[in-house]
Amino acid sequence: MKCAEDDSVASRLKVKELLKQFRQVELMNAEDKNLIKTLIDAFLTKRQVQQLAQ
Repeated sequence: MKCAEDDSVASRLKVKELLKQFRQVELMNAEDKNLIKTLIDAFLTKRQVQQLAQ
């Protein structure tokens, strides 16, 4: 059975993973950073549209 502490640990691990990825993005050139931003924006827009359609 999962407890709240397990969820908290999993959440912290995911946040650490995202922070590591964003640090790597910070080292990229401007063109690659813009591409990453565009991909994130597209994903977020898609999710918003899906939520509105429900």
